[in-house]
This record gives sequence, structure tokens and C-alpha cells, in this order.
Amino acid sequence: MPPNVDDMSPTPTSTVEGEPTALHPKETTEASHDDAIVVDWDGPDDPMNPKNWVFRRKWAATIVVSCFTFITPVSSSMVAPATLQIAGEFSVTSTAIIAMMTSVFVLGFAFGPLFLGPLSEIFGRSRVLQLSNLWYLVWNLGCGFAQNKGQLIAFRLLAGLGGSAPLAVGGGVLGDVWHPEERGKAISIYSLAPLLGPVLGPVCGAWIAERSTWRWVFWSTSIVDAAIQLFGIFYLQETFAPLLLERKAAAIRKTMDPEKAQTINVHTVFEASGERSWGEIFRKALTRPFLIFSQEYIVQLIGAYMAFIYGLLYVFLTAIPGIFEGQYHEKTSIAGLHYIALGMGMTLAAQTNARYMDRIYIYFKNKNNGVGEPEFRLPSMVPGTIILPAGLFMAGWAAQNKVHWIVTDLGIAFLGAGTILLFQSTTTYVIDTFTLHAASALAAVACLRALAGFGFPLFAPAMYNALGYGKGNTILACVAIVLGCPAYVLKPPPASSNLTRYIQTVVVLEIWEANPYEEQECI
Repeated sequence: MPPNVDDMSPTPTSTVEGEPTALHPKETTEASHDDAIVVDWDGPDDPMNPKNWVFRRKWAATIVVSCFTFITPVSSSMVAPATLQIAGEFSVTSTAIIAMMTSVFVLGFAFGPLFLGPLSEIFGRSRVLQLSNLWYLVWNLGCGFAQNKGQLIAFRLLAGLGGSAPLAVGGGVLGDVWHPEERGKAISIYSLAPLLGPVLGPVCGAWIAERSTWRWVFWSTSIVDAAIQLFGIFYLQETFAPLLLERKAAAIRKTMDPEKAQTINVHTVFEASGERSWGEIFRKALTRPFLIFSQEYIVQLIGAYMAFIYGLLYVFLTAIPGIFEGQYHEKTSIAGLHYIALGMGMTLAAQTNARYMDRIYIYFKNKNNGVGEPEFRLPSMVPGTIILPAGLFMAGWAAQNKVHWIVTDLGIAFLGAGTILLFQSTTTYVIDTFTLHAASALAAVACLRALAGFGFPLFAPAMYNALGYGKGNTILACVAIVLGCPAYVLKPPPASSNLTRYIQTVVVLEIWEANPYEEQECI
């Protein structure tokens, strides 16, 4: 049955000679009506369907998107070790303004996905990703030429808007090309990038700031991003199924007789009718993240929890220089090396989770009579809710009491491991749940997450100055434990019950993709 929410009745199939396979919808009851051709894939094994691409082609798209997702978060934190140098040049004395020079980039991450994610569901993933990256490249390059603090903050905000596209659209690309039971490994790489980027950025930024000028912090990332952009032009192909089928429908219209084209309505299985109103498309797409957030309580819970976790990450990204320069009296370049501990924790946890995420999913799927559910992605949250607060306790009190730096680094590594486990499981859950509209759902989650990444570093210096690293981290750890407890006791509703309009659409589409030529029971 075509995935029309308003009319979910099954339809017979028909093949028009000389044209791609099409589906003819149920006859209307009106006295006069035009014939229609509903364009779909040429069977379940159609090689044009991104889910049927060869693995080499799928991994090319995955790696390009992951590179985009890596380089922009590098820019978000790479400037952190150089902020004191910038503050000296621009005569900035406010600690909040100094912190904002780093975190304002993440504010762009909050608002960019709200329109870039839906736009990718109109114009396609590849086009939005590459144009947004060019926008980021221009303004990030401009940051290196800023002449005052106002210009720098404004350019950073604009760069963040463009740099947010991979966070909003990348998950949609993976949902387009990978089947659920294959998706875990791809998402483990993709979800590591936005967390590993902010970790490696300060390591490089510290050495650049010490041995050159802070302006090269921005110019160096622009050079790397330009190389990734060239790579994306050649290897990032369009993956969004509705757009690909629209192109297929357009090709059919061109081959039809002009008189026949006037009487036959050619449209895709994703369209309610052949006549498309772009005003209606924009309205639905641009409001979808807000509607998903308002109607789906699980998105609200995940969004709030991941906002707190992401805020913790950026608290440490901005606090690490102060810990190791202030408590351990290390040079800027040496203090920057401690970001490696955060990166090692993330990398080890991500690779371990990648090895077992799909196995866990398949295990529960087999126990559920071969039916996969999005909540089968959530078991890896449980160790994350334990490791993360343990790392906060260890790092905070070790730094407070000036215990050997290796203990502080171990706590920071635990923080990174817990963060990536939580990030991977929740991201995969959202993608598996919303599939076709994963970009809009991820945009809703990313908005809260980025707002926390912007706001938390602004109060962190005052908190640590008043309470110290030990008590400050203890408070954060206790909040993390309380927010993480639902992972043990809550089970999201199965995808076949209590569904809103958006989830219903996704479920119908997945049923239709699995058996496009058999009648299905309406949900």
C-alpha cells in the first residue's frame, strides 16, 4: 500500500510498457477522474534504492558524512586554548565573554538543524549538506580575519549555523542507506565524530596558539574542510528516497506522449497526489521538528537527557585548560594533551559498542519472533549511566586534591566513554524510530543538546570558583545519576501502539518497503 497517511488502503500494481514499474491507486468514486501512475522502486531489489547499494557505495556516503560531522565540532572547541590570547588582543576581561567565544559556535548548532534537517527532506541530503558546508567554510575562514570581539562572535555563530548540517542531516543519510540490522556499525562511526572532534580540536589548537597566532586556528580548519568538501563532491550521492523517486517520475513524464501526459497523473508513492504545492511542503517540513518534539514524549526525554550530557562534555572541554594549568601548573601546549584522555575513552567505548550494538539488536529481534523494535538499541545506555558519573567523581576530586594527573585523566576518560555510549544508543534509537523523518527528529533533539552545550560553559567557571572541582563535579554526577535512572525502569512503547501521525507514516513506509506488492493491514 502506498504510504499515504490519509488513505492507507492497499493498491494493485501495473507495469506500463517501456516505463518503470508503477502502482495504480484505488479508483476514486468521483464521476470523472484521471488515470494515475504511482512511481515506486522496481521491486524490493532495485539497485537504485540506496538501501540496496553495494557496501562500498554505502560506506563512501557514511565516511563523507562522518568527515563533515567531525570537522565542524573540531572548530567548536579548537579555539578554547587560544581564548586567553584572543582576549588579550581584543582587551576582553569578562570570563563569560571569553567562554562565549568558544561556546557561541554551538549556539548555531541549536538553530541550524531546525531548518536544515527539514530542508534536506525537500531538496535532498547531499545538496543541503554540501551547501551548508560551504557556508560554514566561508564564515570560519572569516573568523581568522576578525578585528574585534563582536566580529569574532558573530562570525562564529554564522559558521556554527552552517556547520550544524551534518548533525541534523547525517543521521538521515545513514537511515536512508542502511537496513536496521546493519546500521549499528555505521552509526558508531558517525556518532563518534561530533564527540571526538571537540576533543581533538583543543589538542591541535593549543600547539597552534603557542607556536603561531590564534588566527591559524581558524585557517587550518578551513584548509582541512576544503579538502573534505572536494571529497564530498565526488563521493556523496543523493540518498533521500522521495527525491530519487521524484526524479524517476520526472523521467517518466518526459518519455510520455504530450497528450497522454495531460490525462495521466504521475507521482511517487510518497505523494498524496501528483500536484505538489511547494508552500504546503515547506510548511509541513519546517514545522515537523517542532511537532515531533511536542507530540513524542520519548523525543522530549531523550532530548532533555542528551542536552545535559552534551552540556557536561562542553563543561570539561572548557575546564580542562584551567584544571591542568591552574592545579597542575602545566604549559598550555602540555595541558592541551590531556584532551587525549577524553578522546581515548570515547574511542574505546565507541569501538566496543560498535562490535556489540548490532549483535544485541539481532539477539532481541530473534527473541521477538523476528520483529525488530527501536528500543532494542537502548541496552548500551545502562553501562553509560554508570561510567559517566563515576568519571565525574574521579576527575573532580582528583583535580581538587591535586592527585597525580593520571587519575584525573582516567576520570576524564570514563566521562568520555559514558558520553559516547549514551550518544550512540539514543541516536540509533531515534533513527530507527523515525527513519524517513530522522533528520527532523534529530533536529529536535540536537536543538536542546546544542543549547546546553552553549549555556553550560558560561556558568561552569563560576561554579568551580565557588565550590571547587570536587563539590562541583559531585553535584553534576548526582544529577547525571538521577536523570539516568529511567534507563533501568522505563521501556518505550512498541512501535505498533499509541503512535502519533508521524510514527504511523514511518511504520507504514517500512511495511510497504518490506512487501510492496502484497496487501497490508492498516494500522
